[in-house]
This record gives sequence, structure tokens and C-alpha cells, in this order.
Amino acid sequence: MRRHLVILVLAALVISTTLLAANTSVGTWKYNVAKSKFNPGPGYKSRMVKVEAQGEGIKVAVDGVSGDGTKHSYSYTANYDGKDNPVAGNPGADTIAYKRIDDNTVEATTKKGGEVSASIKIVVAKDGKSMTVTSKGKNEKGEAFTNVAVYDRQ
Repeated sequence: MRRHLVILVLAALVISTTLLAANTSVGTWKYNVAKSKFNPGPGYKSRMVKVEAQGEGIKVAVDGVSGDGTKHSYSYTANYDGKDNPVAGNPGADTIAYKRIDDNTVEATTKKGGEVSASIKIVVAKDGKSMTVTSKGKNEKGEAFTNVAVYDRQ
């Protein structure tokens, strides 16, 4: 009986460690203006991203101030299965699809009206202290963009 309990505890630890490793982006992230680059600009004035574990994926909530001073807020829930998931509140995207590359890297695709609007690569640093989000696509005006947004874990 005691041996079975020890095995169950060890199995639970292995499973929880694996799940935590698979969700290195979980946490609250603050946009780092100085380390980020937007082409064309301007970049965000401020932004906070909250990522929570949700089933086999994540739940994301974004709040910030765009380069023109307008506030923005959007959210979504996505699994790492490459399937489109609805995005609420983002004028540049109706859906987002996530695909896990490794423990620290995710690729995502956003769509607006069924058309791809951006390809995104999200990389959490090995030390877990920063996250870099590289986005390429077309904005609401149809202009091509390449953005590198860096976030610091809070």
C-alpha cells in the first residue's frame, strides 16, 4: 500500500513537471518598449499579457495602449493543435491557431475574414524571464509589417 502511494506521488510529480515545462509562457508579461522593434512603427506604448493554463492549451488576455494612444484589449483560448480558435476584441484577427514547436517555442497564425493576417513565432527564453513575439503579416490597412515585441515576466 505504501509503495503504491509513493509510486502515485512520483507519477503525479512527473506529470505536473511535464505540464509546467510545456507551458513556459504561463504567467504575466509586461511589454518592454526599449527592446521591441516595429516596422512600420510606432510600437505599443504599453501592454500586459496574461497567459493561463487552460485544459491542453492556454487562455490569453491582452491589455495595452497602441502607438497612436488608443487602448486595446482582446482575449482568446487556444490549444496547440493548429486549429483556428476565435479571438474576441482584436480588430486585426478573428481567429488564432497555435502549434507547439518545443517547450519554449510556439508558432501561431492569425486570420481575419478567413485570410491569414499574421504569422507569429513566440519564444520564451530558456531562463523564463523574457518572451519574444515576432509577427509578420498585413495590418488592417493592408500594409506589410514585421514586429518584434519583447516582454518581461512579472
